[in-house]
Amino acid sequence: MTGVLAQGDGTRAGDRPVDVDAVVVGAGPNGLAAAVTLAEAGWRVLVLEAASQPGGGLRTEELTLPGFRHDVCATVLALAAASPALRAYGADAAGADAPGAAAGGQAGPGGRAGPAGQAGPPVRWAHPPVPLAHPLDGRAAALLRRDVAATAAGLGAVAGGGRLAADPAGWARLLGPLVAAGPRLTDGVLSLLDLPPAAPFALARFGVVGVWPATALAGVALRGDAARALLGGLAAHSMLDLGQPMTAAYGLLLGVSAHQVGWPVAVGGSQSLADALVARLRALGGELVTGHPVTSLRELPPARAVLLDLTPRQVLRIAGDELPARYRAALARYRYGPGVFKVDWALDGPVPWRDEAVASAGTVHLGGTLAEVAAAERAVARGRHPERPFVLFVQATAADPTRAPEGRHTGWAYCHVPLGSTVDMTAAIEAQVERFAPGFRDRILARHTMGPAALEAHNANEIGGDIGGGTADLRQLVARPVLSRHPWATPLPGVYLCSSSTPPGAGTHGMSGYHAARLALRRAGVAG
Repeated sequence: MTGVLAQGDGTRAGDRPVDVDAVVVGAGPNGLAAAVTLAEAGWRVLVLEAASQPGGGLRTEELTLPGFRHDVCATVLALAAASPALRAYGADAAGADAPGAAAGGQAGPGGRAGPAGQAGPPVRWAHPPVPLAHPLDGRAAALLRRDVAATAAGLGAVAGGGRLAADPAGWARLLGPLVAAGPRLTDGVLSLLDLPPAAPFALARFGVVGVWPATALAGVALRGDAARALLGGLAAHSMLDLGQPMTAAYGLLLGVSAHQVGWPVAVGGSQSLADALVARLRALGGELVTGHPVTSLRELPPARAVLLDLTPRQVLRIAGDELPARYRAALARYRYGPGVFKVDWALDGPVPWRDEAVASAGTVHLGGTLAEVAAAERAVARGRHPERPFVLFVQATAADPTRAPEGRHTGWAYCHVPLGSTVDMTAAIEAQVERFAPGFRDRILARHTMGPAALEAHNANEIGGDIGGGTADLRQLVARPVLSRHPWATPLPGVYLCSSSTPPGAGTHGMSGYHAARLALRRAGVAG
């Protein structure tokens, strides 16, 4: 077939022959991971991306002022550092605080050690001194450190007295055995449909506690406001009502990743990880075409496989008339989760946290006690905007000072909002920061805000501001996007889904693309 495609620099190339084995639509982390997996198997791969720049949620821009580099979406790349699909691309920067199992240098699928022609992984992970802090009113903040025992001891020291006096061993008792299982546990959680499962006993232990609602598990397994708030904040990354089953699993997985590999950022910005994947693809002979939206499957050149890094709503737009009615109806029923409202700041100095220890944390959860966090997330799940939202705050310059001019800092934060919300949450977010960092507003040089509509305009996969590719409650975690042993496959021969709307779901791990590519290879008779 002759196709009209753009060159990699976005310029028009006119009619030219297109001879490929696979076409990947979408150059987010999942699409790029899929493309690299196929290219490593010897396939000729073409990636088509509608935006002018690849990366999807891995894009870095000067959103506020010159010299201030902000990640538009993902910044803290814990799952990338742990993921079998992506961990080969990063290594801890010199001097990084990295006790325990380190991700840098581990080979990914196929034993790769980094893009061809390079001596080692091209992305440098910068670790903040503390992965996560959760400030509390009137007392020291809860700190999640790389070491399990140090975390548990610290939680015991700040929990307070009375009947909720801390059990210093509680955190270690809950998280310790999961951390001790090593990377095989994370590998297994990110590949739950693989048979036989990796680390079956560790997965079983994870499942027994992970199936609980986060609020219930925190109440039973932990004592003290500090430990409970810390688990609740971790679980709130699920963007679900924390009283729902399985929300504990999200908190446990993120807690385990912090202890095993840390919560690093990429030096210079998350875009560097996308650039590394593109470099690997091109080194293997693959091609990336930007500025090329796809409106119909009929536009694509013939290929052995087509992989769509798109959510169900977009798949219906480009393939709906070719899909069987039953599958089409299932995709139409797919539910999207809450959106987010995000603010980026250029700051003239470090955030003036009331507890100075919080300045060492790369990520800060702002929401108070577990009860407060749960109430805020419950309100969003019911379609309301909480007055005191749970705020996820990232100060990347705590780990990577290259992101701002000398002496300056960046910060960003988001809160969850109902899908498609048009409410400006800037004041509510900044009030939560001021609650724990009085004088924060005085440090702001410039701000940039993105509500759900702006997020979707920047990344079409973020439908209504949903950065997770669809709600991930128990029902849709099992049927994502449909109930199937191979949910990446569609009824159309050779057409696969590879976005975060497929297992294992949200997160910068690339595993949805990796699993879809492996399935495509197996069905084509190639070992995957």
